[in-house]
Amino acid sequence: QLVVSGGGLVQSGGSLRLSCTASGFSLDYYAVGWFRLRQAPGKERELVSCISGPDRDPYYADSVRGRFTVSRDDANKAVYLQMNNLGSEDTAIYTCAAGGGSCPSILWDYWAQGTQVTVSS
Repeated sequence: QLVVSGGGLVQSGGSLRLSCTASGFSLDYYAVGWFRLRQAPGKERELVSCISGPDRDPYYADSVRGRFTVSRDDANKAVYLQMNNLGSEDTAIYTCAAGGGSCPSILWDYWAQGTQVTVSS
């Protein structure tokens, strides 16, 4: 089971950190991806960031590169998504997933429930 936490309301230009933790298995050898679904007509789920398993290579979508940072915390068995300089376009439901392969080409095995991130202007 994957659990995501850390969403909330933040002002434009602010920061949030999302956490993805696993119960019942270790994330060590899984790639972990961060997805978002913006609540607008025609919007599809977007992979915004991903971190591979052992090699830990990060992947970022163009829309977040330079503002978001994905990292692993082995001690706490978590993967984080640090989101800086947030704008209204980042308002979405965010979730994490885990699977095998190298980012961004992953077969996703586990999904967390989403957390709402709202950026106010």
